[in-house]
Amino acid sequence: MDALHPRLLTTRFADAFAFYAAVLPELAGATLVRGSAAGPYAHWDVDGQGLLSLFDRAALASAVGTDALPSTVDAQDALMFVCRVPDVDAGHALCLRYGATPVTAPADRPEWGPGLRTAHLRDPEGTLLELQSY
Repeated sequence: MDALHPRLLTTRFADAFAFYAAVLPELAGATLVRGSAAGPYAHWDVDGQGLLSLFDRAALASAVGTDALPSTVDAQDALMFVCRVPDVDAGHALCLRYGATPVTAPADRPEWGPGLRTAHLRDPEGTLLELQSY
């Protein structure tokens, strides 16, 4: 059984798929297990364990009967995808190369933990990402 893993709901499935398909193998050693840019679902594993799933927001809304609700909320981030990487600076550059938007540059964060280094970006859908090493 897979450990708990995030499932990002996206309105720009093909863009999100292209981004994660490009960066997850190098960032986390992930392998695409199921799905394609056509959607509505894709899933990546690391060593047979779930790392990340993408699901088309409209397809899920239809399945759970929430199609009539607004698809966006004006608020601070409700979630963040955190990925431990061997080199935050290299991971940051990789994500930028594939279309991420920078939020914070790579920085040491000793106040968060000994030896912790992070960078924050947004994927093509706007989901907040944290790359971290420690």
